[in-house]
Amino acid sequence: MTTGKVLVLGVPFNNLTMEQLLQKLEEHLENQDKIFMATSNPEIVMYAEKDPEYRKILTEADYNIPDGIGIVKAAKLLNLPIEERVTGFDTVMHLLEVADRKRLKLYFLGSTEDVLQKAVERTKANYPHIDLVGARNGFFDWHDPSIAEDIQAKKPDIILVGMGFPRQEKWIYEHLPSFEKGLFIGVGGTIDILAGEVKRAPAMWQKYNVEWLYRLLSDPTRFKRMMVLPVFMMKIYAKRLTTKH
Repeated sequence: MTTGKVLVLGVPFNNLTMEQLLQKLEEHLENQDKIFMATSNPEIVMYAEKDPEYRKILTEADYNIPDGIGIVKAAKLLNLPIEERVTGFDTVMHLLEVADRKRLKLYFLGSTEDVLQKAVERTKANYPHIDLVGARNGFFDWHDPSIAEDIQAKKPDIILVGMGFPRQEKWIYEHLPSFEKGLFIGVGGTIDILAGEVKRAPAMWQKYNVEWLYRLLSDPTRFKRMMVLPVFMMKIYAKRLTTKH
């Protein structure tokens, strides 16, 4: 596990700028290391509070980056050193550029078959020098060994696992010992964005850290999930009060 982590409600986060993270990930790729990276937001932290097994997985990940602005705000309220939000999507986009430049091997695991194939086609068109060695949808029998065997055989450099939390992190954690190398990242809905099926918030929404509101307005069915945010902040304020005394 990478050192220098900060605990937010018991979940460890790396205090790295985007530039620092990308430099470290490029070094790992150059060295052909085996790395597990999670991208967490307040919703994930709240889930980890109820699921000790999942919290253990996040704790043992090599990197857990603050993908949600709520994590950064919470850290500031608790006087913890997390300097900036580091988004999983932006990290992935940079890694795709690196993979294209260095002709690295890429593997997709997640989403539906139709969306996955669109992501494959668009990725090949936008990054023609990437060696896209495999793509499997996220709807499979958990105990099916063929996916891990396929990854073992093809030895990709970057493996994007987009099955939503906690499934994607649990799958990576359970199968990681089987692999020799690779940068394994839980990427949530990134494959859907790469496919063009889901639009990312416009730059102005990103600038003011209200992507969550854009997603909610675009998909009102997310409202129930978003209700965890005020609960998260209430817990942060309660912790702040207790740590002051």
